[in-house]
Amino acid sequence: MTKHNPFHGVTCIHGLTLFFLIFTIAVTDRIWADDEIDGPASSREEMVSRQIEARGVRDPDVLKAMKTVPRHHFVPTKYKDNAHGDYPLPIGNGQTISQPYIVAFMTAALNVKPKDRILEIGTGSGYQAAVLAELGCEVYSIEIIGSLGKRAKETLGRLGYGNVHIKIGDGHKGWPEKAPFDAIIVTCAPEKIPQSLVQQLKEGGRMIIPVGESGGIQHLVLAVKKGGCLASRRVLPVRFVPMVESPP
Repeated sequence: MTKHNPFHGVTCIHGLTLFFLIFTIAVTDRIWADDEIDGPASSREEMVSRQIEARGVRDPDVLKAMKTVPRHHFVPTKYKDNAHGDYPLPIGNGQTISQPYIVAFMTAALNVKPKDRILEIGTGSGYQAAVLAELGCEVYSIEIIGSLGKRAKETLGRLGYGNVHIKIGDGHKGWPEKAPFDAIIVTCAPEKIPQSLVQQLKEGGRMIIPVGESGGIQHLVLAVKKGGCLASRRVLPVRFVPMVESPP
């Protein structure tokens, strides 16, 4: 494809004017690409330092990913000024984008490596998937609410995360045709861990999932698959939206 030349047809231009015009274009592109350097980028730095690193998440790759992914692109416009706050935010349809610390904690707990295949249940805004994608993972994400899945897909595509694949469907069923997965992350709470997800996890793979009743006590559970079964432990009390099933 031939690129448009902004100077095409200009037969005479003063050297100083030309320099100024080129400099202006370069600075404008840099600010756009770096996502408002003095705004959200510095907010992300502060978010990571005060909310995440200070609470014990020290994995340098996870911290870098949290500093890089533009969280404010994953929240509704009216909440952009609060995007880096220490709390979840509503994203519509009764769903939320998780608190930054929880995203970082769950990501670090999975101990992922580049090129790992990750199953995510509950795409939501797409933010958690973007953080995993930033770590070099191939992410397969399932969202039961069609409008949220479509919006997340558009946001991730616009930001260049081509290694995230989204399907609209029931997370209880997983994504068997893409299994087995190196790790599974669930961002909505079932009352018990679906056996279908256990089956789709690789031997030695890790799963992080909130478990408990909606409106009741929930715990974040970290599990490792050993001998076809899960060895699990509770790691954190949490509150997530319920994991719902599609109607039969």
